[in-house]
Amino acid sequence: MKISSRFFSLILLVPLELHAQQRASIRVDINVELGGLSPNWAYFGYDEPNFTTMHDGEKLLGELSALSPAAVHVRTHNLLTSGDGTPALKWGSTNAYTEDASGQPVYNWAILDKIFDSYHAAGITPFVEIGFMPRALSVHPDPYQHTWPKGSLWTGWAYPPKDYRKWSELVQEWVKHSVYRYGRKEVESWDWEVWNEPDIGYWQGTPEEYFKLYDFSADAIKRALPGARVGGPATTGPASAKAADFLRNFLVHCARGKNYDTGETGAPLDFISFHAKGSVRVTDGHVQMGIQPHLQSIAKGFEIVASFPEFRRLPVVLSESDPEGCAACSISAHPEDAYRNSSQYASYNAAVLRYALELADRYEINLQGILTWAFEFEGQPYFAGFSSLMTQGIALPALNGFRMFGLMRGERIQAESSGALSLDAVLNSGARGAPEINALATRDDRGIRILVWNYRDDDDVSAPAATIDLSIAGMRSPRHRVLLQHYRVDRATSNAYSVWRDMGSPQQPSAEQRARLESAGQLQAGDSSRWLSAASDAMHVRFELPSQAVSLIQLSW
Repeated sequence: MKISSRFFSLILLVPLELHAQQRASIRVDINVELGGLSPNWAYFGYDEPNFTTMHDGEKLLGELSALSPAAVHVRTHNLLTSGDGTPALKWGSTNAYTEDASGQPVYNWAILDKIFDSYHAAGITPFVEIGFMPRALSVHPDPYQHTWPKGSLWTGWAYPPKDYRKWSELVQEWVKHSVYRYGRKEVESWDWEVWNEPDIGYWQGTPEEYFKLYDFSADAIKRALPGARVGGPATTGPASAKAADFLRNFLVHCARGKNYDTGETGAPLDFISFHAKGSVRVTDGHVQMGIQPHLQSIAKGFEIVASFPEFRRLPVVLSESDPEGCAACSISAHPEDAYRNSSQYASYNAAVLRYALELADRYEINLQGILTWAFEFEGQPYFAGFSSLMTQGIALPALNGFRMFGLMRGERIQAESSGALSLDAVLNSGARGAPEINALATRDDRGIRILVWNYRDDDDVSAPAATIDLSIAGMRSPRHRVLLQHYRVDRATSNAYSVWRDMGSPQQPSAEQRARLESAGQLQAGDSSRWLSAASDAMHVRFELPSQAVSLIQLSW
């Protein structure tokens, strides 16, 4: 990750007399440890697997891999879909399975290998989604490829297999091939998730037919690699009664139902996955996000998992966790998705991370992953507003938010803010009134890192900044000198979109403009970096934090 040294005044330490309309006191105590902060945010996904091997796809994989020294995980749809590997919106294919004239399976791993080779080369750990149905196996193969956004999305790829045994053999051969190509140890580090959102149109079968698909898939994986991890059901947000029932019934089936493949009781389950989404709309001329339904789905899913004593200690992965659910929608058709180019996306993600950790603590859930459904859309116009972390190879503010997350190393320590909204308040009302001004903090032997954000659902440019009075207790000198560095994502900083708009929104930027956009897309630190005295056990830092901004304060010794 590159760090620009461009000076910007917004992060200068300012005297408290420079009043803002909001004020928050944040107290960090080095000596109150809350346990390790796992990189459970380091999960990403997308619909179009063939973007993986394209120029900007491989560039972004490298950026994602650099976010954390721990594993970064990637999930994608359409890994078994039939076709020639040409991507389209919400579409991709690998042609891994066809049949000859006599109906015998023909396996072709060439396109899959290119995708997984790209992950392997970048040091990415696949979170393998087993789907969708090859044309030769679908009970309703025609029409097969959809033409989204025109016509039905739920074509032949979404149907159950006409032969579950052939499906099982396909999954087994895929796992065996993966072990042969990448080695047993590496493949045992992958998670294998059966299908996607089987409670809605992605599965054109009954719940019982999904349970059957799961049983045959899980048994095939374990036959090929007993140490592999398999899970599901990757349902939509459990705040919906239908999705909650599906998740609950799936867990009942895995615990004590009759296995459709083996005839025994129950099914292998190594992790549990479900999805959680917020809501967005345009109101009074600005974007209004909705963090409340997002957190309500997380809470309800955790509650369901916690109600199963046999499963409550299993890892849980939010295998899609996003502000809303239409990744392949652009701003031109959906102006509410303008948040995707803005710093509001980064502040939203910071708030969701903190609240998800609080919910996991409340329900005693082993939260393994929080997966952001965003990647890149190859060949689309600059800043088109798809669910992206890069546009034409230029990093968006959300990616800089994740770069900040990646700097949060070591043990989590106590951070309390007078500007925080309580978990219950946000579950009840969202962040529609007062902003959520809060923090996460970590420490290791070399320093402290404090992530601070100023989030509200309404992205109103007239919203006031907040004066942050940050105190750090327990410094325990003799750390006589401490280096303070301050990184920022806001409307003007670490924000290539703002620079692009100031240029006049060129769709064919010059080489000089392109270089400026590349630089603006980096996580930026100003020359406010300075050595401070640490003569006592406490330190104080004061600064202004604009609405929808995220700051990372790093103190090193």
